[in-house]
Amino acid sequence: MKKTNFRKTETENKTIVVAGKDAESNDSLIAQVEKEEFVFHTKSPGSPFVNIKGKPKQGDIKFAALFCARYSREWKKNKKDIEVHYFKGKDIFKNKDMKTGTFGVKNFKKTILKKAEIIKFEVSSGKNV
Repeated sequence: MKKTNFRKTETENKTIVVAGKDAESNDSLIAQVEKEEFVFHTKSPGSPFVNIKGKPKQGDIKFAALFCARYSREWKKNKKDIEVHYFKGKDIFKNKDMKTGTFGVKNFKKTILKKAEIIKFEVSSGKNV
């Protein structure tokens, strides 16, 4: 079995945040998410699933949403404001006809990240995460 590598980082609060790198690692990431943990994905296809490990502290949700947006296809191609959805592990489902890296979500919240916020995050977090 192939070892899955995730992008990993931590917030200022020392909260661990992990992200998939492709469809296969997104599947592996979702498989390890706990029911009450938060997961993030852009509204548009082509982003990593991002998971906050454990209970988020103040500022962690914004950080994880920015992390998700920063590695999305939409950001790489368009460099514009990005809508990110976030939800709990218990709200994720997968039907047998869904392709690798694709999931459904029952309930989600959304946040719009401004271009300037993503640029600032990109610069402050470095590009080698």
